[in-house]
Amino acid sequence: MSASSIGRHAQFLVSAGLIALAPGIAMAQVPEDAAVRDQVTFTEPGEIVVTAQKRSERAIDVPVSLSVLGRQALDSSHMTQADDLSASIPNLRFSATVGENTPIFSLRGVSMADFSLNQAGPVATYYDEVYKGNFAFLGVQLYDLDRIEVLRGPQGTLYGKNTTGGAINLVAARPVFENTGNLRVGVGNYDRVEAQGAVNLVLGPQLAARVAFTAARADGWFRNKLPGKPDLNATREYGVRGSLLWEPSATTQFILRLSTSLQNPTNYGSYSNPGPNGTGAGAYGDGNGYFRDHLGQRELEAEYTPRRHARTWAAALTGQVALSDTLTLTSVTGWDKGELYVPEDTDGSPLRTLEIPYTDRGTQMSQELRLTSSSSGPLTFILGAYYHRETLFNATTMNFWADLDVDGNGRVDARDCASNASFLACVINNRFDQTKHSYALFGDARYRVGAATTVRLGLRQTWDDGRQAGLASSISGVDGVLVATPIPAMDRRFATSNLSGKIGIDHRLGERTLLFASVGRGYRASGFNAQAFFDPSEANVAKPETLDAYEAGIKAETADRVLSVSATGFYYDYRNQQFLSVNPANAAQNLVNLPRSRIYGGELELDLRPLRKLALHAGLGLLHARAREGVISGTDVRGNRLANAPARTVNVSGEWVAVDSDVARLVLRADVSAVSSQYFEILNIPRLRSPGYALVGASATVSRGPWSVAVWGKNLGDTFYFTSRIDLSGFGFDYAHVGTPRMFGASLRYDFR
Repeated sequence: MSASSIGRHAQFLVSAGLIALAPGIAMAQVPEDAAVRDQVTFTEPGEIVVTAQKRSERAIDVPVSLSVLGRQALDSSHMTQADDLSASIPNLRFSATVGENTPIFSLRGVSMADFSLNQAGPVATYYDEVYKGNFAFLGVQLYDLDRIEVLRGPQGTLYGKNTTGGAINLVAARPVFENTGNLRVGVGNYDRVEAQGAVNLVLGPQLAARVAFTAARADGWFRNKLPGKPDLNATREYGVRGSLLWEPSATTQFILRLSTSLQNPTNYGSYSNPGPNGTGAGAYGDGNGYFRDHLGQRELEAEYTPRRHARTWAAALTGQVALSDTLTLTSVTGWDKGELYVPEDTDGSPLRTLEIPYTDRGTQMSQELRLTSSSSGPLTFILGAYYHRETLFNATTMNFWADLDVDGNGRVDARDCASNASFLACVINNRFDQTKHSYALFGDARYRVGAATTVRLGLRQTWDDGRQAGLASSISGVDGVLVATPIPAMDRRFATSNLSGKIGIDHRLGERTLLFASVGRGYRASGFNAQAFFDPSEANVAKPETLDAYEAGIKAETADRVLSVSATGFYYDYRNQQFLSVNPANAAQNLVNLPRSRIYGGELELDLRPLRKLALHAGLGLLHARAREGVISGTDVRGNRLANAPARTVNVSGEWVAVDSDVARLVLRADVSAVSSQYFEILNIPRLRSPGYALVGASATVSRGPWSVAVWGKNLGDTFYFTSRIDLSGFGFDYAHVGTPRMFGASLRYDFR
């Protein structure tokens, strides 16, 4: 059996970046860091100020691969989930192995190849500068955001957690000293109803508060044709966030954020394509396997349909104190608690060939301190220290052929499981507690060499340790009677350290052109195997990953900012990527390291404003991502394409102010994204190759005074595409997720003061 595919978990770690920032697309507020409290501003038409490097800078002056999606872009595109984000950014992809609300992002081909819920992926996600390292802490977050900042490549010398692939920063709207607010209600297909809103209040000369919420419900779009069973891929969620701003003086500021969220819909549906013998792999007897040839593409007959449950609580305190005119001290403290239960009908059929409930519960605490200089001299720097602690409980239960009467006595019980060596009619589970600590010292300095050239240097020293405690597995019958204990309770530990960093140079050719180049190293700590079920030898620890990144690029714009062009080329030497590997002889799963991979490619961004009321954006991503050596699941994968790494991604969007008068304002927006073929696994099984596809979206917004009405649509062509494909031929089928179908709706918004 292909047990390699049974563990499918990941962190919600998003990352990517554009070099160019499209006029009218990237509008946002700057984070409260480095003594910067002003909003992202257009100092002249089309010029954007960002703080991706923890300083207030024009986007054209930032020598990194950076993308900013602001409030306007998020609202007009009705961005609510991962595929919306990936469609906007070249060389950013995602897979939905554990559902669309918990995506596994791939940035420039760097992704996580073990989908266990206990892992921390190579692309980090930050909410208001707080690192979220586990699925259980993600919850509902895409509401009342000022912007989403996305950075490519290794991170860690400026802030937070070290990563190899990149980082994405979700920045919520912060309190301001105004009494204001907004409320939006909407409807859509699949009986969708939704509401979002925020209230900002001045509580005193030094105190302001903001409370924001979101709530949505929709029927499932994966139609369940089994009588009496609900449709899957539904929406049922809410989130609430409260923020309190205190400015006791002109040089001191604190922001406290508290949030909670709940998701409780019917779970996702699996598009499971039966093999020659049908789902069940012949275990039910000749002609008794299941085939879905009578169903449509977005139809299934799932008999196991419990609700998915995701609950989060979070608190964060960010403080800034200006120690002098040139030094600012920043503290970011975070605490999170979350629980995630994912009951998956893996085979998506009336049979009980494979059902897997996953449980993930955890807490985390982090503390970051940064000292930032803002000297007008040639030297500026950031010095920081970081601490992160994460504790998790994971449990996975695999129900194999749970409806199969092996011994033919009319009952399915422990005797059926014990009477065969193929795990027919068996329930196999494991569970463990896990604790990880990460400590780091980091620094980033820049030195101006003359008026046009700057040299940059960043270093990070990281210490990581972890313990997987009480790992145990058991095999029982469907009736719960114990049959065997393959892995008695055992512990595993690791402790590693790493020195990583980045050196770069940028040179300005006039006011409107920037050349830049850098060399850096990223690091990802060791990981525990969560898929140990059959033998103690599976309870192993993978070595850390490293990625050496070489990058060069150019940013340029015309004096009138009608046209801006950005181009970046990169080369990655990726070592010891962590992979889940299955021994084909005994189905034992181990977390191994792929010795070497090579990735290279580039991104091209064009922004054009031919008319004052028309803004166009186009992006192209090119990627070559191949394994150079290694054996995974008994197969030599040298030369194979890395998972979730298509050779080409394209996105085009346009926004036109069609009417702008005293009576009303009409804004039209359209976007198209396309991706070439790809694999979601490194074995590159031909039948699992996912073909390329294109998605089309559009919106129209009419506003008058404080009122606005919008209509929107996504995947207007109703394109059928895959977001995950995995070989489970040992169970008689190929497992897959499919992308969201055509969605459309309308909303009414009121802004009040």
